[in-house]
Amino acid sequence: MVWFDRVQHDVLMARVSRRVNDKRLLRLIGRFLRAGIMVEGIHQRSTEGTMQGGPLSPLLANILLDDLDKELEHRGLKLVRYADDFLIFVRTQVAAERVFASVERFLSEHLKLIVNRDKSCVCRTAGVEFLGYCFHGFGGQIRLSDKNTRKFKQEVRAITRRAGGISFQHRLFVLRRYARGWMDYFVLEQRKTVLLNLDKWIRRRIRSCIWMSWRLPRTRISQLKRLGIAHEEAVPFGCSRKGPWRLSIVSGVRQAMNNQWLQLQGLFSLEERWSELAHKRRTA
Repeated sequence: MVWFDRVQHDVLMARVSRRVNDKRLLRLIGRFLRAGIMVEGIHQRSTEGTMQGGPLSPLLANILLDDLDKELEHRGLKLVRYADDFLIFVRTQVAAERVFASVERFLSEHLKLIVNRDKSCVCRTAGVEFLGYCFHGFGGQIRLSDKNTRKFKQEVRAITRRAGGISFQHRLFVLRRYARGWMDYFVLEQRKTVLLNLDKWIRRRIRSCIWMSWRLPRTRISQLKRLGIAHEEAVPFGCSRKGPWRLSIVSGVRQAMNNQWLQLQGLFSLEERWSELAHKRRTA
């Protein structure tokens, strides 16, 4: 990982001009780089770096780091790179440390880039993270990283929280759109149980949010009865002083807001989408 917010514009544009002959396009890219940013309503000029998250930034990273690719290929090293994230594979710890130092020197001297030490290290292949995935075992089993699992849950909590004056159906729509895109990216996860557990957690999260929205005991009792729970069972659940998260897994609440009912409300299933995409890969 390198600091692309520190890339020098003249170094970058010199390499872009090797591949682009259209002067109008070069001027447009230059304006993109120098467009600046707004900080608390005040415009600040951009004298270096590229916009993080911009659609052009990955392409510019590929153009700038093409020199690094050729240098490593010339040395006979195996590597994989996506934009400014890359892995270099060697056999020993000593070789890894030597290559790390030489690559850092090449980036700083030839491309005027700074290596992000917080996200760069020398490590074994097993357990290494790359583009949100974590690789394990001799065969390189692909797994979703724990960090991205936490980020997914954090985003789901933000989407389903009560505040904001948005209907719950709209929240389910936003959740479905986010979860589908997330699953389409992390479809290479090889453990079905991980997705089943995430689906289970999401259902529990939704039940607890719906329970909170009912608020009053009489509302909870009437809603449980409407969903098929007998009056003598609905009353103790509706009057319970337990928190929504605890009640989201008790029998009466789970029976009322069962998986089929949640699916009818529009709840998205990660496991079903994963199975669908896996089937398409096998039959392609």
